[in-house]
This record gives sequence, C-alpha cells and structure tokens, in this order.
Amino acid sequence: MTMVTTVKLRNLLVLGAVTAVAALGLTGCGGGSDSATAPVPSTVSAAQLRSVTLRVGDQSGDSVQNLLRAAGLLTNLPYTIQWSTFTSGPPMLQAATAGAIDLGQVGNTPPIFSAAANAKIDVVAVEQSPVGDAILVPSNSPIHTLADLKGRTIAVAQGSSANGTLLNTLNKAGLTPSDVKLAYLQPGNAYTAFAQHQVDAWAVWQPYVSEAELQTGARALVSGKDSLTGGGLAGGTQLSNGYSVQVASRDALTDAGKNAAIADYVVRVAKAYAWARTHLNQLARLWSRETGLASSVAQAAAVDIVLRPVPLDDTVINSEQHLADEFSAANQIPGKVDFANFVDHRFDSAIKTYLSGLGTQ
Repeated sequence: MTMVTTVKLRNLLVLGAVTAVAALGLTGCGGGSDSATAPVPSTVSAAQLRSVTLRVGDQSGDSVQNLLRAAGLLTNLPYTIQWSTFTSGPPMLQAATAGAIDLGQVGNTPPIFSAAANAKIDVVAVEQSPVGDAILVPSNSPIHTLADLKGRTIAVAQGSSANGTLLNTLNKAGLTPSDVKLAYLQPGNAYTAFAQHQVDAWAVWQPYVSEAELQTGARALVSGKDSLTGGGLAGGTQLSNGYSVQVASRDALTDAGKNAAIADYVVRVAKAYAWARTHLNQLARLWSRETGLASSVAQAAAVDIVLRPVPLDDTVINSEQHLADEFSAANQIPGKVDFANFVDHRFDSAIKTYLSGLGTQ
C-alpha cells in the first residue's frame, strides 16, 4: 500500500494563509434542501476490490494511519490505501471537495463549514472522544475567567472543532467573535505563537493540549473534559460534543469499488479504537516514534485521543445542527445549514453490527 511520510510536529505542512472559509469557497447561501446524498452503487467482487485505491486523509497530530498500523489492521488489506497528511480537518475537507481524497476523519466543525459551502461530502460514521477541546492560556496569564477573554487575541484553526468550542465558550461568557481578536492559525504555527506569547489564548485539541501543558507550562482555562461535561468555568454548559466524523466525498460514494472499500474501512477504524482502549502504552510508543512527540506528551494524550464509535443517529445530527446554528447566528458561516442533508446512513448497519458484538449497544 502507498504511505506518505509522517513529518515531525514542528515541521507540519502549512496550507497557506488563506482562511478555511475562503479556501472552501463560502460564497452565497449555506447548505439547503438541494443537497442530496450519493446513490448507493452496486456491489463489487473481491477481485475488483483488489484493484481499488482508497485515498484517505489523515491528521498529523492525531493519525488514524498510526492507530490502524499499531492495531495490526493495515496488513492484508483487500484494497490499497493512499494516505495524505493534513494539519487539521478544514484543509482535509477542502481536499475532499476538490476530489483529491475520498475520505477522512475530522472533528465536529469542519463538515459544518463544508456544508455551508454546499460541498459534495457526507458524514458516514461518527466517533466520540472522552474529552472535548481545551482553551489554553500561559501559566502567568491574567486571564482567569471566561469574561477575561474580551479583547484578547486567541489562536484557533478556523473551521476546526476547537473553533466550535471557542464559539460556545464566548457565548457562555456573553461575548461574540467580534469581542475578541481571532488569530486563525494551524496548530504548528499556533503552538509557536502561543509559546512566544504572541497570542493570549489558544483553542486546540489533543495532543497539542498535552504538548503545550508539559512543554510550555500552559494552563487550561477550560479543560477538554470540562468542555465536554460542563464542569469548571463551563458552568454546566457543554462547550463541545466531542464528536469526530468520517467524511466521504460523494464521488467516492457513487463509485462501486471505493464505496466497498469505505464500508470496510469505517469498521476497521472502529476495531482499531477498540484495540487501543486496552493497548494505550503500545499506542503511545508508536505515536511518539511516528510523530516526534515527546514520549511524555504521547503518554499523557493517548487516553484522550482514543475515540468510541457511536451510532450516527438523531442525537449526533441534532447536536451538530445546534452547533451549525450557533455559527450561523454568529455570522461565521453564510446562511443556514441543514446538517441532515450531509449525512449518509448506508454504513450504519455494518457499524451497528460490529458495535453490538462488542456489547456497546
């Protein structure tokens, strides 16, 4: 199978200074009733599947490729995987929209931005993290309450899950995005800006949270766990739903061979996460070796990046719709997104069957 070289976190690919909204072509209205999921193609034979190359997007800091390899699930694949590595979810979905990849796992917010651009993508599977994203400040920062964020410069990857958490955090404080200065930076650049005190706060996910805490002494104004449970300064309000989603291009879903490969792949990922829950140390060692993360960072973050596959049901869709509505209300995306128009349930049965076998349903 074809692999791409995993780069060190400090040398992450920076995909230009153009914002995620501009890159996705967010002009005009948001996703509406004219969106339609892809038709389900016919099945393929095992011989036909062997000729398929599934182009999968991966993220530098939280690699599904590394997870699958550690779990032994990249051997004897019935098709080929060609991996492409991205710094975060928004540029990955930009690539899916452009037809450069077929599938990728992203956080809860990138598909909302893509839906607002009427991109031809669909969410086909979902996992949930035991923690959400965090809001970090330097250890000696005068910021101690959510209201203290007013007027501050906050780093965040635009359209990322952390962008959603930050928006909800501002809402909780009675603030809007116009009350702060948003520095739209990908994680590698944001880490540098944060470490050099060029920004006042940073909204981000694991493993960058543990990296900043252990190597710069960062303090969590809102921890990932509190953002998910409503604890701490979140004050009983869930600031993150913790969802990560598998998003496929509709072109791939209409291709019989790629559709069959995706059906296998999404269950394979679910199996890998089940393996990881009982092999955290092994996962952390491989993760450290492949990404260049300090072993202490990998160990600290490992438990938080092991997701739990969950059904792609109304609970997920309604939560994502609420988040999309928050972005619309804050004028962060144009128009209104109907998130259900960007969900495809064709793989639900296969995933549910696997989860039932684990006793999780």
